[in-house]
Amino acid sequence: MRHAQTDYNKKGIIQGSEVDSDINKFGDNQSSLFYDYYKSVPFDMVYVSALKRTYQTVRRFAEAGIACEKLKEFNEISWGVNQGKSDDLKEYAELINSWLSGDLDKKFENGESPNEMSERLVKGFDKIINESYENVLLCIHGRALRILLSYIIDKDLTKMDKYTHSNTGVYIIDYNNNKYDIVAKNLRNHLN
Repeated sequence: MRHAQTDYNKKGIIQGSEVDSDINKFGDNQSSLFYDYYKSVPFDMVYVSALKRTYQTVRRFAEAGIACEKLKEFNEISWGVNQGKSDDLKEYAELINSWLSGDLDKKFENGESPNEMSERLVKGFDKIINESYENVLLCIHGRALRILLSYIIDKDLTKMDKYTHSNTGVYIIDYNNNKYDIVAKNLRNHLN
């Protein structure tokens, strides 16, 4: 799932791995609705990034006694010099388009490319798979979610933007015999 809303999300501001923002009041309500809807799912483990907005989104599961582990491998992509700026930057759109065209090593100054990010995401994801839990909840970030899904499902990072996401949107993935299947995409039933 993607984390709940932050003020940066609401204002359309780029928040990457170096922006450790809190969820806002609306986001906390999303988090509460998510917990109420999914609290009966027998999660064996909850994983989050090392950024506080992911833990704040799923903290109610931890408070209910479900083990929770923070893994920096799931942090959001670094947008480098453009973190904290408006997401309507011309350079931002150009960078995304270059990725979708196959230039997956391109990045902003002091930032991170999709190829670099996918390497660390896969390390974290392999850890989860090797734990062999039955039901796992993973709360991460928008671009991280897109890159991870395009890597494990399509084996092609240029497909990343086909994976739409929203704050507390849920993807349900079934893993069997080293194969991943998406059961549901960007579910938001809990917000109704």
